[in-house]
Amino acid sequence: MLIHLPRLLDPDQVAMMRGHLSRADWGDGGVTAGFQSGRVKHNLQIGSDSAPGRDLGLVVIRALETSPAFISAALPRHVFPPLFNRYDPGMGFGMHIDNAVRQVPGTGQRLRTDLSATLFLSDPATYDGGELVIEDTYGSHAVKPAAGDMVLYPARSLHRVEPVMRGSRIAAFFWVQSMVKSGDHRAMLYDLDQSIQALGTTAAPGDPAIVRLSGLYHNLLREWGEV
Repeated sequence: MLIHLPRLLDPDQVAMMRGHLSRADWGDGGVTAGFQSGRVKHNLQIGSDSAPGRDLGLVVIRALETSPAFISAALPRHVFPPLFNRYDPGMGFGMHIDNAVRQVPGTGQRLRTDLSATLFLSDPATYDGGELVIEDTYGSHAVKPAAGDMVLYPARSLHRVEPVMRGSRIAAFFWVQSMVKSGDHRAMLYDLDQSIQALGTTAAPGDPAIVRLSGLYHNLLREWGEV
């Protein structure tokens, strides 16, 4: 399930982050790649231990914590500290699948990567190429949303970043371990939650049908969730 979350960051937040990133030290992005993906990964990245990376990562985390759409879609248990990458002309990332498990830098904590996330920080009009292409059972999906938008997709999906031909594509990326391991179960809970919210805008407060559907949602989450 590919989910587009528009305006996770507002234009002022994006401009602030871009300003800090323009002064950051960028290095080889291959340092966070596995053996296979490292052979097709050609981009730049800010070190996970750098001050700009840590500070800007906290901005992203705060935005996630206050995003009902993200919480509904991901049902997050753990979020990997956001990283930042840049693709200049000629750079891209060939087809790959993200590592199943990541160790959080500086800790002994390991995180199962149920979901991958890309938060776009460049205006799509400022660069050519750089589309994120995700393969699933329904075919290929190429996305290149507005700056401040985020896409969330199963980490088990084959995906790639098309080569950039002009400008620079800057983004934050990270992984999420969900409380609900099964992607099918997450998709059903997401659809149920979205339906409850839509019906709740027109139903009377305390409508019995909405109460029953909400109870069903939470009982399913109890059945499938890990906390």
